[in-house]
Amino acid sequence: MSRVFIIAEAGVNHNGSVELAMKLVDVAARAGADAVKFQTFKSVKEISRHAEKAEYQKSTTGTEESFLEMAIKLELDEDAHRQLMARAREQHIMFLSSPFETDSIDFLHALGLPLMKVSSGQVTNLPFLRHVGALGTEIILSTGMATLAEVETAVEVLVAAGTRREAISILHCTTAYPTPFADVNLRAMVTMREALGVPTGYSDHTLGIEVPVAAVALGATIIEKHFTLDRGMEGPDHSASLEPDELAAMVRAIRNIETALGDGVKRPARSEGANTPLARRSIVAARAIRKGEVLTADAITVKSPAIGLSPMRWDDVVGSVAKQDFEEDQVIELWHRGRSAWSPAAALSMGCCSG
Repeated sequence: MSRVFIIAEAGVNHNGSVELAMKLVDVAARAGADAVKFQTFKSVKEISRHAEKAEYQKSTTGTEESFLEMAIKLELDEDAHRQLMARAREQHIMFLSSPFETDSIDFLHALGLPLMKVSSGQVTNLPFLRHVGALGTEIILSTGMATLAEVETAVEVLVAAGTRREAISILHCTTAYPTPFADVNLRAMVTMREALGVPTGYSDHTLGIEVPVAAVALGATIIEKHFTLDRGMEGPDHSASLEPDELAAMVRAIRNIETALGDGVKRPARSEGANTPLARRSIVAARAIRKGEVLTADAITVKSPAIGLSPMRWDDVVGSVAKQDFEEDQVIELWHRGRSAWSPAAALSMGCCSG
């Protein structure tokens, strides 16, 4: 399988501080993520003065300020974006950001981002989808809150606007912070892959790292996960994010799982070689056997190690005549004339006795 693309989602966990955002870039790079992602928005252009905070935002940031007032404090200006891009280049990690209105789409495109990450809230935003689709770039589309039909429609809008279908990837997502395990429905990722015929991944909001790792085992090609410098910091998303050591642990676990998935061919592993003789069995004498004796089922048995004839040759041995004497537990083997050394390869290929 291809290497899983891991996006460390910084989001707004910088609290509006470029210095904190820089540290988040460094943490994502040290953890081994492929990309670090922020959010780009002009609050007054995408949030109504009448919009209320989500319940989780009320619990993490209080109710004194409005949703719009909170968002304004979390904006990063254009110069901050350029600084973060430069820091990402220095740290050899891809810089990404999710635009939330058309001006931000154009700004990020002008910066030369290699792809556009479309957030779940835009799945039913027809003008937004048409605008980003017209760019013709690669697109990763999150699908929280959406039905399969809504996702299918969004994909068709992007394609009709000018994006190649093969340039679109879909992320299953549950827009709840944190997401209860019972609401993850990870198999929906597989359903979308089969229905839409595009690569699928998973954008995670659960606590811990189990679910994104499981998503990789189910074939996710992209994993996105929120992280923070400290879950105890003030701000809307910190409490549902991974801390630096947890992010690094998730990346390691994903790399281990994608390695463990292998190529799907069933064959002995190289590491099994040393254990095979002890784990498998040989046909051996169950008691002393004399030359010329007909070998019956009670004269032979199967024991470890596998240094003689395979038990799969049992039917060939039963009823044959012993060509030599055998002591109890001695492997039933073939001796070559003129040699005292036993050849396992010859024993396995030629048998040991005459029928």
